[in-house]
Amino acid sequence: MTTPAPAIDCSHLTHRYGSFTAVDDLTLQVHRGETLGLLGPNGAGKTTAVRVLTTLTPVQQGEVRIFGLDTRRNTMDIRYNIGYVPQQLSIEAALTGRQNVELFARLYDVPRTERTERVDQALAAMQLSDVAEAVAGTYSGGMVRRLELAQALVNRPQLLILDEPTVGLDPIARDSVWTQVDRMQAEFGMTVLLTTHYMGEADALCDRVALMHHGRLQAVGTPAELKATVAEHATLEDVFRHYAGSDLTETGTQSGGMREVRSTRRTARRVS
Repeated sequence: MTTPAPAIDCSHLTHRYGSFTAVDDLTLQVHRGETLGLLGPNGAGKTTAVRVLTTLTPVQQGEVRIFGLDTRRNTMDIRYNIGYVPQQLSIEAALTGRQNVELFARLYDVPRTERTERVDQALAAMQLSDVAEAVAGTYSGGMVRRLELAQALVNRPQLLILDEPTVGLDPIARDSVWTQVDRMQAEFGMTVLLTTHYMGEADALCDRVALMHHGRLQAVGTPAELKATVAEHATLEDVFRHYAGSDLTETGTQSGGMREVRSTRRTARRVS
């Protein structure tokens, strides 16, 4: 019996912006059905890697396959199997919640005969049915993130990629977002890849964690495995500092680092 291909199979991925190497020889597999956290300081290469995985940025060097599909040759097939929530807000504030989700249903080419039902299900899954006809610009920060998740889930993706989805949200709103993601993953068996700077979030949610620094993969394992390599009672924050803490200030000043910081802060202000 043939073993199914991994959800993500990234082999020797390298991506450069001019002379700056954002991702340096990244080799990583994400198993079907698991939640993997991609961690690292600003400028570590996480967002560039995510953009390559979502086919928004082409592969320069190396190979990336999503459920066995080559990102160079099967771009559209891959996009139909992915739900993506970026750092930057992706809603149209002038549209209603329903109209935002309908727009993504059309973009994902959800069959017309199924579109209304799919939109209703996505809104219900994110507990937004009661406010579906309200203009999205009136939503709270937590509701906006849940609306973005509804958009990402309307095509019933096999892979859900979340790039700092709870930045700027209060703890109650963060819990609400993750409760819905966890429920959808259990119901549909999705694979989830997320980036986050909340170490407690990663520790509680992720089956495995991959930590990047200076574009290179530094460590991969379950949170418990990684904590055990640092100290007996270590936290995931201790693991983060162990692999990236020696020059965090320097990292923030690298090419792209300040841009990522500013982008994250702008997003946080907009959803808070």
